[in-house]
Amino acid sequence: MDLVSSAPATNPSIASALAIGTGIQGTNGTVPPSRYENQKRRDWNTFCQYLRNHRPPLTQPMCSGAHVLEFLRYLDQFGKTKIHNHNCPYFGVPNPPAPCPCPLRQAWGSLDALIGRLRAAYEEHGGRPEANPFGARAVRLYLREVRDFQSKARGVSYDKKRKRPKPKPTPTTSTTSGTSTSSSATLP
Repeated sequence: MDLVSSAPATNPSIASALAIGTGIQGTNGTVPPSRYENQKRRDWNTFCQYLRNHRPPLTQPMCSGAHVLEFLRYLDQFGKTKIHNHNCPYFGVPNPPAPCPCPLRQAWGSLDALIGRLRAAYEEHGGRPEANPFGARAVRLYLREVRDFQSKARGVSYDKKRKRPKPKPTPTTSTTSGTSTSSSATLP
């Protein structure tokens, strides 16, 4: 007997049992948010708190790219990545042999991901895409400057990895009068 087809659609206990049994819903009847969605919500709440604590307090529509830059500079104090100053003897050394007094800052990759999440959250909370302060030119330029400086300071390249072309398929077999021979080309 097929339970799905014989279960009445109007019986909520059977419908919820089937949904839970198939893993469609979580324990409270909804799909739990993904890790990305949770992080986006936390980032958005942090940014909104920053706007409320700003003097004078700001609202979402009043927010500009300059305010986003202030927020990113504020977050720098909570970073965990050692970024060497120009006058540090380990400037440009990927793995320094000894500690130095250079500050800990937010890594470029973390800032880039944060801006991406906040850009999406802004639009989800009613912001117009063309007025999104997280997509402002000043923010993009700031992220590029941070990336370039950190790559020089840490001796780490942030160049994009090139995708290798897929190897061309080689003919595998050819049949001649009932015998099979294989031919393959050697690649350099």
